[in-house]
This record gives sequence, C-alpha cells and structure tokens, in this order.
Amino acid sequence: MCGDAYDRFMTRITLNGSSVLHDGGFPYSATVTAGPLLFTAGIAPLDTQGAIVAADDVVGQTRRCLENLRALLAEQGATVSDLVKLTVYVAEHLQADLAVAWEAIVAELGESVPPAMMAGVTVLPYDQQVVEIEAIAAPAT
Repeated sequence: MCGDAYDRFMTRITLNGSSVLHDGGFPYSATVTAGPLLFTAGIAPLDTQGAIVAADDVVGQTRRCLENLRALLAEQGATVSDLVKLTVYVAEHLQADLAVAWEAIVAELGESVPPAMMAGVTVLPYDQQVVEIEAIAAPAT
C-alpha cells in the first residue's frame, strides 16, 4: 500500500507512502488539492449527555471517539474517507495501549486510515477518559 502513492476515489486526497522510509504499512503523508479543509477540536468519547463512554477502556473509547468523529464529519458534509490526518492521544502507561488504540483505528477505518500520529499523554480532560482524537479532513468540493 505505502510503497506507492494511491488516489482515493472521488476525493481530493492522495495518500503517500515513501520510497526511502521504512514501509510500516501506513501512509507517511497526504497531498490535498485546493479546496476546503476541516480541522476538528479534540473528539472525546462522550455520549449525547456529556458522560464518558467505556470508562478507562482504550478500545471502547477509541471506537466512541471515531463514532463521534463520523457524526461531526457528516454534519460538515464529509466522511472518514475525507480524513487527511489523525492525532490520537492515549492516557495510559504502557506502549501496548498505543498499539491497542491503533488496532482499533485500523479495524474501524480500514482503507480510510490517513497519516496518523499516536501520542501517549499523562492526562486527558475528563475523569476516566483515556483516548481523544483530533482530525483534519478535506471534504469533496
């Protein structure tokens, strides 16, 4: 996948691999043609009442963050296939928790996984929150 750039169908986004960097199975960059960009705030694993979903559960919270992200994208006329960049924050103590969150991202987004950054952090805004996701999308014009 990443050795060569490939175009997403019907979008302005090209995900790029690298011919000089390690092929880690993910895109290293995304190229976007001119048009609107959508930048999100941190998307927390909250329900519609503002309560944390899946307290202290990395996989459950990753899934809820992505569900909330999908809803936000839809409000703005975008989908996960319009994602250009993800930043995933995981407030856990083990590197393995980052891997678990990444596996949940891949399971949920499949071929739509954009270039992403995983970061282990000390604390997130809500009690029992262990995952937060922010994104950049390039909705089709």
